[in-house]
Amino acid sequence: MKQPLAYIHPEAKIADNVVIEPFVIIDKNVEIGAGSRIRSNAVILSGTRIGENCTVFPGAVIGAEPQDLKFHGEDTCVIIGNNTTIRECATVHRGTASRGKTVIGDNCLIMAYCHVAHDCILGNNIIMSNSTQLAGEVEVDDFAVIGGGTLVHQFTHIGKHTMIQGGSKVTKDIPPFVTVGREPITYAGINSIGLRRRGYTNEQINNVQDVYRLIYNSGLNTSDAIAKIESEFPATAERDEILLFVRNSSRGIIK
Repeated sequence: MKQPLAYIHPEAKIADNVVIEPFVIIDKNVEIGAGSRIRSNAVILSGTRIGENCTVFPGAVIGAEPQDLKFHGEDTCVIIGNNTTIRECATVHRGTASRGKTVIGDNCLIMAYCHVAHDCILGNNIIMSNSTQLAGEVEVDDFAVIGGGTLVHQFTHIGKHTMIQGGSKVTKDIPPFVTVGREPITYAGINSIGLRRRGYTNEQINNVQDVYRLIYNSGLNTSDAIAKIESEFPATAERDEILLFVRNSSRGIIK
């Protein structure tokens, strides 16, 4: 259903059962999948790809040019997966020549007044609470929950199944399975409640906790802790994911 009071560029590709409310603006070079709904006063700009069964709420702007002085009009895009909700006045900017795209995965909830900057890569099942701000080229892995008003520094990597306290300032990488908070931001334990909700066993959770005790509570520096974990802990998917994340961290992990 496409309202006559909405502006839809004739080159936009809109599935037949997409609902477009009055006063929406949809630019050229936009694709919107079946079952999605674009609410009044949302703006969908060139280069945007929205999957199936998504909802974009009033005032949201998706696909605007990045706020990056290195951007010179190159052909880039925003890609949003299926079953994702973008709430009121959130902004999602296109990529730059760096990555060429900004990505938000499936089943995500991006709450009101959030900002996803150029070249960010977000996985699936992510919750960004109100007014969270992601700077350019941030990566957020599956099932991360970011509390309201959080500020995330450019190039930061946030691991799977993490929970970040509202109002945090994230300037270092956050490894998977943990909760973080306080000021300045620090490790506060593992996200045991979230892991149980997602089917992790007590044995898996205990193994994750043992790994992080050695990283954060043993008095060893990170390199020595990682070496000790690798030599003394049995290999598991969770152990190996933590080790890989820490080794690949370009900014270093939180304290």
